[in-house]
Amino acid sequence: NEFNTITITIPPIIYSVVPSDYFEFSLLKIGAYPEKSEMSSVVNLNLSIHEIKANIKSSHRQAERKAERHGIIIKESNDYKTFYSILVRNLELRHEVRPTHTLTELQKLVKLFPEQIILHTAYHKDNMIAGIVNFVCNDNTVLAFYICHDHQYQDYRPLNLLFLHIFDWVIKGGYKFYDFGIFTVNEEPNYGLARFKENFGANGYFRKTLRIDI
Repeated sequence: NEFNTITITIPPIIYSVVPSDYFEFSLLKIGAYPEKSEMSSVVNLNLSIHEIKANIKSSHRQAERKAERHGIIIKESNDYKTFYSILVRNLELRHEVRPTHTLTELQKLVKLFPEQIILHTAYHKDNMIAGIVNFVCNDNTVLAFYICHDHQYQDYRPLNLLFLHIFDWVIKGGYKFYDFGIFTVNEEPNYGLARFKENFGANGYFRKTLRIDI
């Protein structure tokens, strides 16, 4: 197959064991040029517990307590079928798009990488009402690849409680950073989404895409 362009998306610098821009510089030297720069929200968990807690806004702590009052339970799960049904409804309602993976593809990835792909869920009684699929990318960083919740339970604030539990899990695993994912699409920011993530103590990091014409 013939092709005339190569597109490369460079992960944020926090994914590097040794932070360095050598790779990007090398691409620029051979003629690559910037195509777009998205912003990813990242929480630095390589801090003291006191500093991490201080960076989380009181509104999220209040939402955490509200979820607990509603009896929300957080647990790891292998019920990807139920999670996927919530994800599809969530994405169609909010963005009119489909997930990157089919359910079969996601289940296959989990089977191939059972230690690197973890589903954390929030339950109300016996019903899954929210979930986050986390990818353990390397020894430094965990990425929230899929985030969703059942809109009927939005006022219960399950995601707030879920993320705070995941932070504890990330810290116990010895990882340094938690990547919420991007809050921009084609460089256009979703300010509400950015604010939600910043209230957990997240900061913005570039996720650059370079292009090479052959």
